[in-house]
Amino acid sequence: MAANRENFLNKTTNSSACVALVTGSTSGIGAAIARRLSGEGYAVVLHSRSSAEAGRSLAAELGNAIYIQADLADDADRIRLVREAVSRWGRLDVLVNNAGMSSMIPHTDLLAALPVIWHEMHEVNVVAPFRLVAEAETALRDVASRGRSGCVVNISSHAGVRPKGASIPYAASKAALNHVTRLLALSLAPDIRVNAVAPGLVDTPLTADWTAAQQLWRDHSPMRRPASPDDIAQIVMMLIASDYLTGEIVVSDGGLSLT
Repeated sequence: MAANRENFLNKTTNSSACVALVTGSTSGIGAAIARRLSGEGYAVVLHSRSSAEAGRSLAAELGNAIYIQADLADDADRIRLVREAVSRWGRLDVLVNNAGMSSMIPHTDLLAALPVIWHEMHEVNVVAPFRLVAEAETALRDVASRGRSGCVVNISSHAGVRPKGASIPYAASKAALNHVTRLLALSLAPDIRVNAVAPGLVDTPLTADWTAAQQLWRDHSPMRRPASPDDIAQIVMMLIASDYLTGEIVVSDGGLSLT
């Protein structure tokens, strides 16, 4: 372990290690992505809004990681997050916009979808990823000088491509994120690639008591189960590994959208 830590420090001292920032990475999909990146030799910047203890614990577990706490609803915090991430290792190769918010509101209960919910959901799920990309653009473009493109992966939802989801505001925000993904892919190519993964149901502590959704996936998806966080992390790593794919929205719902 000491030898591995020394090798990592040597890499980061000469800035040879690739660096990835993963938002919302203290649990679930984000933590799975962070672990995969770390296992592939990336230095990882972990982030959350409130679970600082879990973030510091995961950073210690990975060894080649730091944790930064920031509220992505606050633009000053968004700017600080990227600047601290870049300043730690002097570079940023990959940005994974995983953090987001949701709210369970029946689609038929229109009055419950209050304007404040729409505004908060749009701010965190759409504006924050865009602003993080804008702030990280210079660092991500610098990657091209080292022979590869910078990479952005947005974690969206299958609710952004079909009329489903925890609420109409949530689904609309993910549809907007998908469109922003394509627009940024056009605007930033070829130096920066921008893709999105759109999961269906994913087994996490948050979804453990979603019995109707769990049954739906077991009964009707061709794969007969929801995704695991590792399933989604594997797709993210595929998009990062490619130096050609851009503007793609990869739906990962076990084939449920086929039914």
